[in-house]
Amino acid sequence: RSHLCSAGFLLSGMPCPSSCPPGLLALMAPGLALMATFSLPSQAGDRRALPVEKPPGVKGRTLILLDVNTKSPVRIISENFLSLQLDPSIIHDGWLDFLSSRRLVTLARGLAPAFLRFAGKRTDFLQFHNVKNPAKSRGGPGPDYYLKNYEDDIVRSDIALDKQKGCKIAQHPDIMLELQREKAAQMHLVLLKEQFSNTYSNLTLTARSLDKLYNFADCSGLHLIFALNALRRNPNNSWNSSNALSLLKYSASKKYNISWELGNEPNNYRTLIGRSVNGSQLGKDYIQLRSLLQLIRTYSRSNLYGPNIGRPRKNVIALLEGFMKVAGSTVDAVTWQHYYIDGRVAKVTDFLKTRLLDTLTDQIRKIQKVVNTYTPGKKIWLEGVGTTSAGGMNNLSDSYAAGFLWLNTLGLLASQGIDVVVRHSFLDHGHNHLVDQNFNPLPDYWLSLLYKRLIGPKVLAIHVAGLQRKPRPGRVIRDKLRIYAHCTSYHNHNYVRGSITLYIINLHRSRKKIKLAGTLRDKIVHQYLLQPYGKDGLHSKSVQLNGQPLAMVDDGTLPELKPRPLRAGRTLVIPPLTMSFYVVKNVNALACRYR
Repeated sequence: RSHLCSAGFLLSGMPCPSSCPPGLLALMAPGLALMATFSLPSQAGDRRALPVEKPPGVKGRTLILLDVNTKSPVRIISENFLSLQLDPSIIHDGWLDFLSSRRLVTLARGLAPAFLRFAGKRTDFLQFHNVKNPAKSRGGPGPDYYLKNYEDDIVRSDIALDKQKGCKIAQHPDIMLELQREKAAQMHLVLLKEQFSNTYSNLTLTARSLDKLYNFADCSGLHLIFALNALRRNPNNSWNSSNALSLLKYSASKKYNISWELGNEPNNYRTLIGRSVNGSQLGKDYIQLRSLLQLIRTYSRSNLYGPNIGRPRKNVIALLEGFMKVAGSTVDAVTWQHYYIDGRVAKVTDFLKTRLLDTLTDQIRKIQKVVNTYTPGKKIWLEGVGTTSAGGMNNLSDSYAAGFLWLNTLGLLASQGIDVVVRHSFLDHGHNHLVDQNFNPLPDYWLSLLYKRLIGPKVLAIHVAGLQRKPRPGRVIRDKLRIYAHCTSYHNHNYVRGSITLYIINLHRSRKKIKLAGTLRDKIVHQYLLQPYGKDGLHSKSVQLNGQPLAMVDDGTLPELKPRPLRAGRTLVIPPLTMSFYVVKNVNALACRYR
């Protein structure tokens, strides 16, 4: 019988549980912890250090032996697992008008297939107006002429038509982009003030703006999820759906393929408007929205997601329980949000703390407990996830260092069976985004691109044994080496089906060595090693892949992601403070041969 210790392995200072087979225990060091498929025993007798015998031919104390179960996956996640978010603030700061940029569409296409969630703090202040040509200033070419007359200029500008999809792709004059960046910088201060004071101004979404949003999603191969305003309330505190109905009718008239949500972080409504909405009422609102969708032929079978609660503290869990009792069967997936740290106090060392990386595990458990109580088997999504709150910090949450949190989040959620994770944000104000305001990809974009190219939806269990020093009594050694395994993406035609991809985070300040064993032994491996590029180190906003800096070739072309082939049987050497992917070729894994 095959004994599996974990879907994603964390090497730490805890001994292997007694449930592992004796043969495997002989290989494992006292410094070994298991994540995911079961909990560690609490009896004191189980925590004693086990004797370690060196297998023949193994030298040194830092070698890790690694094998993967290739017979069947332990989890299967969505093809759209890594998805994206845009905040409605892009209406405020003007970036919505530039979503037709060829460069932005190219970058978004690189991360397809994925969902594009249009939601955030300003969701519940969004009003839809079915007006195609709102009144505009008609002055001559002044300093902001291009911005004031953008709606007309974009129609007259150099628009290329993508005949495959009928996409509108624009080439924006440099002066338009310069003026837009100035406008966005000024608006950024306004948005920050709103965020810190927790008072938000209303936003108007016109029909033309919705057209631009949908055009971007459709051209990029992303499926749009639109979150409707839940704070339009009737005197009895029920949801007022009149504005939502107007938006639904317009979208249906254009035959837009959209999925829906209602509201954003309903647990915060009391601080926003001084009036709370409990879980039971929110559930009734969702049932009302589902009935509304069924009345519109285009959306009678569309997906509905929610309730997008915040961090699962006691009051939030109570809200979720009330919602699940009333509307658990109404939603296609249950959603919540998570931010690791307060962006106002983040330091680069925060991103290296294993204690921080592990905070998500407890939240997953809390959410799963509630969902499985009321709707066993219901899919769970983590939406609006970011490294830091409060818009992030320049040179921190948009730097190479933030990737450790992001990649570990992807590995942890996949191994726990969370179906989709929505990254906040693709393009936005602040510093949590994947693409900056010069439309240049940031380190987390390249990390996400590698993930999309190499990682498939089937999660595999890993066997790990390590030879490390015995920890001193009373000292807690937390894991700094994280290893996850999936079937290689079927969309990557460079690898035959049956190949396996490992991805590894090394938070140690020393290199680590991994020897592939069992089914992975003596196979050719392709290495994709990401490191910071330039003199800024962990603060760098540029990355190199196998020693070559990554940058777009031109506005319509992403660079080729070239692997470094390693000879069969070679020990993997993981440099300190790095993230890496390893495709093990021609494993012919049974779990990975078929979709």
